[in-house]
Amino acid sequence: MSAPLRPRATAAPLVFPRTLAVGVLGAGRVGAVLGAALAAAGHRVVAASGASGATKARMALLLPQTPHRSASAVARAAADLLIVAVPDDALVGVIADLAESGALRPGQVVAHTSGAHGLAALAPAVEAGARPLALHPAMTFTGTPDDLSRLPGISYGVTAPAELRPFAARLVADLGGVPEWVGENDRPLYHAALAHGANHLVTLVNEAADRLRDAGVERPEKVLAPLLRAALENALRLGDDALTGPVSRGDAGTVRRHLDRLARTAPESVPAYLALARRTADRAVAVGRLRPADAAALRNVLDGIEVAA
Repeated sequence: MSAPLRPRATAAPLVFPRTLAVGVLGAGRVGAVLGAALAAAGHRVVAASGASGATKARMALLLPQTPHRSASAVARAAADLLIVAVPDDALVGVIADLAESGALRPGQVVAHTSGAHGLAALAPAVEAGARPLALHPAMTFTGTPDDLSRLPGISYGVTAPAELRPFAARLVADLGGVPEWVGENDRPLYHAALAHGANHLVTLVNEAADRLRDAGVERPEKVLAPLLRAALENALRLGDDALTGPVSRGDAGTVRRHLDRLARTAPESVPAYLALARRTADRAVAVGRLRPADAAALRNVLDGIEVAA
């Protein structure tokens, strides 16, 4: 007779106190705001770091009761959660330095706010016994109290070990957000999508404003605001069906005139216009808004135009 099956042993769930002792390493635009949001949710922000005058000013504004300490002191004080909000390229070195100095402790959660990095950047912290968490808020920050009003309802790109997911979900809920679980290998693509959409949008809007000024418009923001808000809302709601304008209609002559005048007035804008017009044409053809015959004439302009001197 075979032995009876025994229930499979399961790991005990991780237990964290309701009120967390939190440290913020890098109280810049993101770190200071997240620290203030966690404090408002009832957690104790026990220490924060930052060397620049702007960082210290943000702490005075957003974390007035939080002591300013060195990076290693912040890590040691953050008994439950250390938020590391430093630039992407500095993250790996900062974590390595903290681990080498003995500032990290077993059981402590070390969470970075980089969108581009996942858990691999926290490997030295894991070797020191800490628990790794990638926690990226999908929002643009100014480092002012106004940011706090923008946090409710935003998404956080979260990468976490399975056993830490309940804690990560609770932390995001405390921040008023919604977790989006992103795989380790997908972090660069996730971050590229956000940067392409948000950062390049700022550049595009400012390019449009500059060209309106060149055309004699004194207040380009007044002209652009209703148009761009409608375009963004339509794009989010309708996808490629929101495409309008000369490229989506195949108006090759209009596009030729655009490029001719841009080349004479602002040649630095021509490469971006060409790249976006080509991609717009591709997407318009794919969804049937631009006929292939019209697209061919348009692409001839985009690929072989001889602009006037």
